Amino acid sequence: MTHWTMIADLRRCVGCQTCTASCKHANATPPGVQWRRVIDMEFGDYPDVQRAFVPVGCQHCEDPPCMHVCPTTATRKRADGIVTIDYDLCIGCSYCAVACPYQARYKTDHASYAYGPEIASETQRIDKGRLGVATKCTFCVDRIDAGLAKGLTPGVDPEATPACVNACISLALNFGDRDDPQSKVSQLLAENQHFRMHEDLGTSPNFFYLWDKEPK
Repeated sequence: MTHWTMIADLRRCVGCQTCTASCKHANATPPGVQWRRVIDMEFGDYPDVQRAFVPVGCQHCEDPPCMHVCPTTATRKRADGIVTIDYDLCIGCSYCAVACPYQARYKTDHASYAYGPEIASETQRIDKGRLGVATKCTFCVDRIDAGLAKGLTPGVDPEATPACVNACISLALNFGDRDDPQSKVSQLLAENQHFRMHEDLGTSPNFFYLWDKEPK
């Protein structure tokens, strides 16, 4: 079975925010909405202080809390692990945003513009179907499905791969089928120590973070 998975290598991420910018460009998200963002973290005690840049967003959980609280079944999990939102069913109650432990959901009630007055390049890309409803990272599911229909491989062929992964200048982001032992994500998980956010909650995210080499 296919299991789409994203990996962020924290040893490689430089905090450039190119993934954030590419996501906004690909999905035309409004000002203040960042489906892919990067947290700048510092830890340790002087003089042994370290800094890490951590890409975050929807974790596409195996057991998504957002899905369980949705009163209209607008939030669903596909067999391949991608968590989706049906905007036609969403009533904008925001229960999912409250339930999400990753702060990955957004709701925009009115169209807004980055530079104040309306400009054509922004108004042309406004999706009225995404106003007044919950939105989040979709792993660029439209790209994945369209690419698969053409016989392409997500994570290998850029046309079928999430925009943030394509844009990553340091190759910190990777995407692919975790159930395929030949995929890069499977090999990265096998060769490196990794963790998932809030694993203690039992959500089983399909988003992994690499931190060090697996000891031999």
